[in-house]
Amino acid sequence: MTDPAPAGTPGTALRNFERMLAAGKDGALLRFGLGNEFLKCGDTAAAVTHLRRAVALDPGYSAAWKLLGKALSAAQRDDEALIAWNEGIAAAQRKGDKQAMREMQVFVRRLAKQRPQE
Repeated sequence: MTDPAPAGTPGTALRNFERMLAAGKDGALLRFGLGNEFLKCGDTAAAVTHLRRAVALDPGYSAAWKLLGKALSAAQRDDEALIAWNEGIAAAQRKGDKQAMREMQVFVRRLAKQRPQE
């Protein structure tokens, strides 16, 4: 059994997703997978790019909104993270995805507590 790729090193999943994208198989799920893998590698800029594309392709994809918020937060782009999570909360409500909605509401509250009061 081989060891998983160390953090910061593109893994097999990432390479496979990139091959699929290069072959023209674009879609929200593929972009979500790419965003997730780039976030695991610590490449928040690439993660944000792919996750933004995922939600553009499917605005109701609450898991992609949630991960986009996480990627933006990891990149210290908190205002944008809040926007993404609020969009995700709305998408999750429309879809009836209560679990994702609750998780994003928790992220919004935590981020609000961390920010200095103006």
